[in-house]
Amino acid sequence: MKRMNYMIAALVGTVLLSCDSSYLEPAPTSGITSGNFYTNAAEVETAVINMYDGIQGTNSTSSNDNHGVMYEFYVTEMRSDNTKTKSFEGEQAQFEDFSITPNNGVITDYYASFYNVIARANVVLENLDAVADAGTKAAFESEAKFIRAYAYFNLVRLYGDIPLIDKTISPLDKEIQFTRASTSSIYSLIVSDLTTAVAGLNNTYRTRASKAAAQALLAKVYLTQGSNYSEAKTLLESVMSSGYSLESNFKDIFYKEDNNEVIFGIGYASDLSSDSQNFSGEMLNAVGRTTGVNYVTAEAKAAIDAGGGNRAMYSYRQDKLQNEFNQVVKYLPNGDEDLGIAATSSNATLAGNDWIVLRYADVLLMHAEAIMAGGAETSDASAIASFQAVRNRAGLTDAVTSISKADLLAERRVELAFENHRFFDLVRFNEAESVLTKYSADNGYSFSATDLLLPIPQREINLSQGVLSQNPGY
Repeated sequence: MKRMNYMIAALVGTVLLSCDSSYLEPAPTSGITSGNFYTNAAEVETAVINMYDGIQGTNSTSSNDNHGVMYEFYVTEMRSDNTKTKSFEGEQAQFEDFSITPNNGVITDYYASFYNVIARANVVLENLDAVADAGTKAAFESEAKFIRAYAYFNLVRLYGDIPLIDKTISPLDKEIQFTRASTSSIYSLIVSDLTTAVAGLNNTYRTRASKAAAQALLAKVYLTQGSNYSEAKTLLESVMSSGYSLESNFKDIFYKEDNNEVIFGIGYASDLSSDSQNFSGEMLNAVGRTTGVNYVTAEAKAAIDAGGGNRAMYSYRQDKLQNEFNQVVKYLPNGDEDLGIAATSSNATLAGNDWIVLRYADVLLMHAEAIMAGGAETSDASAIASFQAVRNRAGLTDAVTSISKADLLAERRVELAFENHRFFDLVRFNEAESVLTKYSADNGYSFSATDLLLPIPQREINLSQGVLSQNPGY
């Protein structure tokens, strides 16, 4: 489903806002705050929708706006061996060659964006008493806890020990806002929140939280922790019996929205400045510029050519302006007649392509991973069936008799290429240091083990007045 045009409830102590800036002209003077606005379920639901608005981010080029998930490819794909800049330009190139500084605007934006999402979730959780119906109240609680867990899961994997904020706070609460909690404490909150979400959600939505999304995300949390493999397997098998399925045509995953494979996505609407996205245009060098970001590496192209099957043509294409470069095909905003892809917008920087966070192929490959339980290889029939189903869709129908960890990592790379999974997969499979060291050496980059975590934004350290510490190596 597309983004809904709801009035958006404001965050801590601020006036009522909307994702459309026109609501601020003239500025409201009613004195409505998050502390006195929420009096019924309909009003609390505006705060629920506001969480998704935060993830969606602001479609702008201003460094003062939170861009939400629109900047995620920088901190994930471009820190892996999958993508790079086209001409090594600006601070974006810091992600390519592992030279990120604490003053980098992208890492600052992403950090602020997802803490903003957490703040919005906390607003929902602290206003649940305004909801009279017990079922609706439980659903809103579950939805808010799913979103909070999703945001924290992204942040903890990228930044390590981070502040744990599980309630609304004022700007004066510097100890809470800037004291770093241990990674284990963050994961405890994530697991608790997702457990609540699994119990309290159904599968009504694809661009809002659902039971299946909570189950799949919790399973991924367990796999990331290297624990509870049996519980992860049970969670994934529940999703597998919930009515989701692989799309028969790989292209349709990205160009037939709300399809059978999508478990959780971030909705966008075309040609609306308030509800569209611009990352698709950025990945196309803004359609015509000689600079560009998130371009396909030679290593990723070789992997897809070797093992992608019929996925290759819908994963990357040759840059039509400079043939020596290759662009990501998934989420093209302006279409491609040769590939049978229609444009999603009249302006590539106002794209309506939804961003998929969790899809069914990911679930099937995680199912095989859970059965392997950290082992080097498996010939388990259930694991092979899940693995084979993904390959069959790609036209790779030769029977698989066993799966190694390397096989699974390679399959995840080509199936989920450019969907912001590769970096996290390398870390989870304990292959990040070896793979990225070689990739860095081959390309003249400067990767070291400390680059597996991003720096804490210098702006946050400055605001903390000495409370917030920096990650090693920065």
